[in-house]
Amino acid sequence: MILVIAEQRDGQLNRATWETVAAAQQAGGPVKVVVLGSGVESVATDVAAADAAEVIVVDAAPLGQYTADGYVQALAALIQQENPALVFLPHTYQTRDFAPALAARLGRALVTDATAVRKQDDGFVYTRPVFQGKLGADVAANGPTPHLVTFQIGSYRADAAARGASPAAVRRADIAIDAGAIRQKPEAPFKEAKQAVDLSQAERIVAVGRGIKSQDNLKLAEQLAQALGAEIAASRPICDAGWLPMDRQIGSSGQTVAPKLYIALGISGAIQHLVGMKGSRTIVAINKDAEAPIFEIADYGIAGDLFEIVPAMIAELQK
Repeated sequence: MILVIAEQRDGQLNRATWETVAAAQQAGGPVKVVVLGSGVESVATDVAAADAAEVIVVDAAPLGQYTADGYVQALAALIQQENPALVFLPHTYQTRDFAPALAARLGRALVTDATAVRKQDDGFVYTRPVFQGKLGADVAANGPTPHLVTFQIGSYRADAAARGASPAAVRRADIAIDAGAIRQKPEAPFKEAKQAVDLSQAERIVAVGRGIKSQDNLKLAEQLAQALGAEIAASRPICDAGWLPMDRQIGSSGQTVAPKLYIALGISGAIQHLVGMKGSRTIVAINKDAEAPIFEIADYGIAGDLFEIVPAMIAELQK
C-alpha cells in the first residue's frame, strides 16, 4: 500500500497532490490519501474523487495552521498505524520543511525530488536529477520500509491521476496531537513582494528569454499573457537583469511548473530552463533560431521573429 500525503492550505488542495496520486497509481498497488488540518472535510471530499482505497483525515485544532512539529507528530503516528510500504509526497516548500524530520523520526530512508518511479525486482527505483538537472540518477532506498519519496512538481500530470467510478471512502483517523510539543508559532506565509506568485499553480504561462532583447519589449509578452489569461515568467538571464522579479524565474534555480499551456518567447532552451518546464502539457516555442534546443521538446514550434508573430497572435485572440 502506498500512502500519499496531500497538501492543502486554507481549504484549497495543492494541485501537486494530484500529481503525486498519479505517481502512486502508476507505481502500482492500493493507494490511500491522507489529508491533515482542521475542518478539512471539503478537501477530503475533493481528493476522494481519486481512484483510491480510501481517504484518511487527520483533523485536529493544532493542525489548523501548518507547523513542522505538528505534521511530523501526526504523520509519524499515522504511518505507524497504517504500516504502508511507501509514503509519497509532493516536493513542495512545505514538504521540504518537514519530510527530513519525519524520516528521521521514523528512522526510514528519504528519496527527494524524484521525477519517475519503476518497479525493479522486489523493490522500486527512483529517478532524480543531479548536476542541476543535466543528468538523471537512478537510486534505490536502503533499509526497512516504509521509504519516503517526494516527487518533483511537473514530473507527473495532475490529469493523469485516475478518478474512481464512485468517491473513495473517507475515514477519520484517531490521532492525538500534543499541542504543547509544537515549538513553532506560525505566521503568514512569506512572500517577497505583494506581486509574488506561485507559478506551479498557473494553468497558462507566457515565458520570455533573451530574444525579447530589451525590458521595454516585455509589454508585448504581457499583452499576450493578458489575452490568454496567463501568468508572465522568464528564464534566468531576464530575472538576473532585473527585468522581472526573481519569483517569476523558471528553471533549476527558479520554479518548476507544469501548466496546460507554456509559450516560450525567445528562449533558446538551456537545460537549466528545460528542467523547470518540461512537464508542461502543451509547449509552444517561438524563436528565430531554427536549431534552438527548445524545439526538441516543443509540441508546436515557430521559427521566426517573435516581434512579428506575437502581435498577430494577440490580434487573433482579441477577435
